[in-house]
Amino acid sequence: MALPASSSPAEDSRPPPKDLSHLFSDVTKARVPNSLKQLYKYFAIPGIAQFAGGLPNSSYFPFDTLEAQTAKPQRWEPTPNDPVPGKDGLDDFEVLPSQLSRAHISPGPKTKTKDDALAAAHLIVPHDDPVTDPFRRIDLATALQYGQATGYPPLLSFIRQFAREVLHPNVPYKGGPEVILTVGSTDGNSKVLELFVNNWIEGKNDVRDRPSLVTETFMYPAVLSQSRPRGVNVIAIAMDDEGMLPYGPGGLEDVMSNWDYSKGRRPHLMYSVTMGHNPTGGVLSVARRKQLYALASRFDIIIIEDDPYWYLQYPSAEVDEARARSRPVPESKLVNPLQKKSGYDFVDSLVPSYLNIDTDGRVVRLDTFSKTIAPGCRLGFLTAAPAIVDRVLRIAEASTAAPSGFVQVFVAQALMGRQPEAATKAFASRSTKDQLTFSGWHTDGWVRWVAGLRGEYERRMTTMASILEEGSWQLKQSTPTRDSEAEWGVITKTQLYDFAWPRGGMFLWLHMRFETHPLWKVPRKSSSSSSSSSSSSSSCRDGIALIDGPTLSGALMVYLTHKPHLVLVSPGSMFSASDEIREETGWAYFRLCFAAESTENIDICSRRFVEGVHRFWRIKSVRELEDLVEEGSSDVVAAGAGEGENLTNLSAWMGC
Repeated sequence: MALPASSSPAEDSRPPPKDLSHLFSDVTKARVPNSLKQLYKYFAIPGIAQFAGGLPNSSYFPFDTLEAQTAKPQRWEPTPNDPVPGKDGLDDFEVLPSQLSRAHISPGPKTKTKDDALAAAHLIVPHDDPVTDPFRRIDLATALQYGQATGYPPLLSFIRQFAREVLHPNVPYKGGPEVILTVGSTDGNSKVLELFVNNWIEGKNDVRDRPSLVTETFMYPAVLSQSRPRGVNVIAIAMDDEGMLPYGPGGLEDVMSNWDYSKGRRPHLMYSVTMGHNPTGGVLSVARRKQLYALASRFDIIIIEDDPYWYLQYPSAEVDEARARSRPVPESKLVNPLQKKSGYDFVDSLVPSYLNIDTDGRVVRLDTFSKTIAPGCRLGFLTAAPAIVDRVLRIAEASTAAPSGFVQVFVAQALMGRQPEAATKAFASRSTKDQLTFSGWHTDGWVRWVAGLRGEYERRMTTMASILEEGSWQLKQSTPTRDSEAEWGVITKTQLYDFAWPRGGMFLWLHMRFETHPLWKVPRKSSSSSSSSSSSSSSCRDGIALIDGPTLSGALMVYLTHKPHLVLVSPGSMFSASDEIREETGWAYFRLCFAAESTENIDICSRRFVEGVHRFWRIKSVRELEDLVEEGSSDVVAAGAGEGENLTNLSAWMGC
């Protein structure tokens, strides 16, 4: 599907983005463009002798070609955009509603069509491409050479068009956003912090100058590792299943309006994973985005939108959750009410980015290929107002420079595929200056690929959520104590956990109901294996430590790693935005990842997890529980815990 070109500058009546340079850090303001790299624009002049740069001779590169077997876009089956019966909502791709069934995680019987979809395409990157145009040339001599920090020209041109016309066609400021490649989202966020944060050192700098960042109560923990060494004060904002709350106690307006300046500057940064939130799995609606954006504009906050899961939005979750809980099936919702569409039904069925309502130019969006291609690529891109991207470029020129040429050339081939001859000719006919803004690339293949990935992950989510739904209550039959009731059976029902079916992302956020465990608030026998909060008044009675939530949470996590369960999950405490949240509520949650394990293991190991939780609730021995806590505090894995069968990792915390 070829998309129409953007309006020319003369026709662009949108207001320009605001000048937000007052929020730049002192180092950012002092940066100037790399003088030597400004010469790159002359490299495209035909026949020019290259005496200016320090480029090694490409004929000495030890690689003649790079070759790989790559998946075709049709390898994975999409799922319906609208799962309500009678509406499949898919014009782009033919999909059957039965594909949401857990029985169809793997491809069905191999037909000729299936075989074609599963077949790989052979990709070859030559040492030298006869094409002389650097914005169209895909070869090793170009990709492995020093290049512009913005990224490999053909790849950057394609991504720029995809971002501006497919992902964000409604950006409301003049000229639209610009794009720069990054070494993954973590690198992108590091550069954004460098751009907007003056480092602050306790005891050395005035507390009134301390920078602050707002985020959700639970968040991606790597951001804390990046922010806190810079002296950033991370402030938690209350959230619900959807995401950050704009109003009410603990909401964004409440925190900003009642800011305590003894803590430092009022926050000028917001970090958020808005689609498939990590770790909670929520998706922020357009209505909520508009409320939060209005507050960000009012309080002059830069929004850092980290969006690795934008294509992983699950319309079936709300429907299947309602059915599983015997509630009315909700009606179809228009999640993207914005005027301009991408031209792809799949993309238009997804909640759009903050960029599409960014009237001020204060949104910095981070994308990555870690979830759409592979984490080892270490490749992503940043989309923002031109003035912000220009400053990110200056940071890149003095640090990472361009991402790996090997990665960029392979990703360029995979994303772009075979382009129609008309498109490549139209591209070549433009001047070098105009080629970066070329918008004639065909993006059908990449859209089909991510739609198929959504289908795979949505089926995995449905499998795990369905199994956990079935096991959330424990039933226990008791013997009547009165002779008159001998004919009757007594059934008690105990809730072990609750959760919302993930609306997006790769994680299921489980709220454990530890207060229903038979050992809850029972006096402990040992004081040596105390929990982090056992010294608090709520965990003590007459000076005796009680078994509390952190104790049960730690014990359960260890218990699940034992045979026959062999499941590892992430404790909610590691996603807590502050020590207070970690101590008050973080212990009550587990994050389960349905992405990393094989499709077969998602079913098997989800059942092992449920069985492990049920058995843990049958533990009535304080000594047995304390042994688990003691084991958890040790660096040594208990004998047998990791022997034989492999330990299943339903946390995948190391990568996510």
